[in-house]
Amino acid sequence: MKVNTKILLTLTFLLAFTVVQLESHAQISIPQLSGQDQNRRVIITAVPFLNFAPDSRHSAMGDAGVATSPDVNSAHWNAGKLAFIEDDMGFSLSYSPWLGRLVPDMSLNYLTGYKRIDNVSAFGIDLRYFNMGDIQLTDSRGNPLGDFSPRDIAIGGTYSRKLSDNLSLGISARFIHSNLSGNLSSAGGNESRPGVSVGTDVGVYHSSEIILSDKEANFSWGINLSNIGPKITYNSAEDLDYLPTNLRLGTALSIPMDEMNTITFALDLNKMMVPTPPVYEVDENGQLVLDPNTNQPNIAAGRDPSRPLLSGMFGSFFDAPDGFGEEMREVMIAFGTEYSYDEKFAVRAGYFYENPNKGGRRYFTMGVGFKFNRLGFDFSYLVPQVQNHPLAETLRFTLLYNLER
Repeated sequence: MKVNTKILLTLTFLLAFTVVQLESHAQISIPQLSGQDQNRRVIITAVPFLNFAPDSRHSAMGDAGVATSPDVNSAHWNAGKLAFIEDDMGFSLSYSPWLGRLVPDMSLNYLTGYKRIDNVSAFGIDLRYFNMGDIQLTDSRGNPLGDFSPRDIAIGGTYSRKLSDNLSLGISARFIHSNLSGNLSSAGGNESRPGVSVGTDVGVYHSSEIILSDKEANFSWGINLSNIGPKITYNSAEDLDYLPTNLRLGTALSIPMDEMNTITFALDLNKMMVPTPPVYEVDENGQLVLDPNTNQPNIAAGRDPSRPLLSGMFGSFFDAPDGFGEEMREVMIAFGTEYSYDEKFAVRAGYFYENPNKGGRRYFTMGVGFKFNRLGFDFSYLVPQVQNHPLAETLRFTLLYNLER
């Protein structure tokens, strides 16, 4: 089976948000490693759309959101924040044309809502839909096999509860369905199938009032561990890929300049809890050296990435071939600021940084927000630091509706 240029572009750039080539057997695309730069070890997972910033507010703040003030989109950033939300009920719909400079029909969609249970707890639901556009499949002779629309879907629920006046805990669970090629068989005879898995998030949020320059400011911090779940496969039980398990630590400081004007600063640090690709042994001709017993490539530095879930998660802090220095290079930094006038108008900006050897996403973000009584509208725009980047001109639109208590 082969596909046309459009599907090649689609699968190349969407399955690895870090804009590197990804195959469906992501953890051991070993033959591609021969002759490549061994210092560029990008962590690759299945269903990376789970970590895409879905809403306009936080994407305008450089993808920082684990400790910002609670809103209807809190479930993605930190499940613990929902318990601190003030309104009784709310809904939000976000839409983003995806990789618009490459293909015209991809999009990221996010529908979410929440309902307060009582004064100390709240419940939320969310639906993520990643539409990868329409593609035309052909066989090895170029004969059409029909059209197909690859798509990823995740449906989840969140429960959040205050443990004290300042601290809360939240838990999310979701069902994940990833259909990249339908049920077509490849030329090698392997039958593909949709990938199915489940994921869990655990979030902690703390918010307190502090005195800063004789003004009562709000300082908050949060921790969110997302997408904990079993590996996913698209063909057989032997070819398993990790979910994009992510540890996010963050803090935010909101300072009222006067009764009408407030400015907020937010900082997030992200670390993928997925094994780092090892360095494989090569001979003098640059070819991989295989173990005669297993016929698998010999690992020269690092650890075998095909490990059980818990070993892969917690071992991800200690498995980089270059040691602690490389582990630190895997930390992504997100910084954002938000100016709000009377909680009716907001201007936002931010910056996201990822090490060039770990994906190289570096971009500025900006956006605005408006609120009219119960209805709100947010917009964001992404500006890559690198010219002609696939993520250039990424837009996000969000509509919100909240019911007061």
